[in-house]
Amino acid sequence: MPIPNEWDLTGKNAIITADRRGWTPHLASALAEAGANVAVAGSERSDMAAAVAAVEKQGRKSVAIATDIMDAASVSAMADRAVAELGGVDILVNGAAAEFGKRFEDVSETEWQTLMDFNVKSMFLCSQAVGRTMLAQGSGRIVNIGSGLAVRGLGNSVAACAAQGAIHQFTSALALEWGRNGIRVNSIGAGWLTTDEPTEESQKELLVRYLPSRRKGHPNDLATLLVYLASDACDFVTGQTIFIDGGALAHA
Repeated sequence: MPIPNEWDLTGKNAIITADRRGWTPHLASALAEAGANVAVAGSERSDMAAAVAAVEKQGRKSVAIATDIMDAASVSAMADRAVAELGGVDILVNGAAAEFGKRFEDVSETEWQTLMDFNVKSMFLCSQAVGRTMLAQGSGRIVNIGSGLAVRGLGNSVAACAAQGAIHQFTSALALEWGRNGIRVNSIGAGWLTTDEPTEESQKELLVRYLPSRRKGHPNDLATLLVYLASDACDFVTGQTIFIDGGALAHA
């Protein structure tokens, strides 16, 4: 994709957290295409290796850092290593998330806590660990990848909606707290995304027919906004959750 000059990330260093959804390679590749070096943090079972390969394909430096993003010591060590390997950090993308659907009365305490830890606690730990470097240098960009469930309810998704609502408020409050330190904090509220190629059969799905876009999204649909929010061009944008959802929220 063409990169406007003011969105150029050349010389910038980014950290992105990985999960198993297959989104990370696309998001990391977009950052690298814009010029950034990218450290990828996640478990060995995540899409971390694919994300590193995608960055290197763009000709940028990348490093995989095996990390338990729900553990403070592991996250702290990851942040230190990323800074050491890349020579600094300018951008944090909290991209890791777990999806979960179950009727509320059947959700166990363990399931609730695991979801909150992976989706919300990980964001707290990574933002705090990486944010210390950003505070010291007086600049930084944090982009949280959330979803439309931050502002709308969905059946069989109380736990998921609660986690996304927390991310929405986390973004707003942290932007206020760190705004005068040169750190911009924003969130992308993703709609229903898939990495599968669309087929004639998939176009008949009820969900696809519900969306004004008449298609599910792809992680690449988030890429341009991610690069903008990671760049110097977004200096006057902070505390925002911007929804990319094919028009789903227009139904609300």
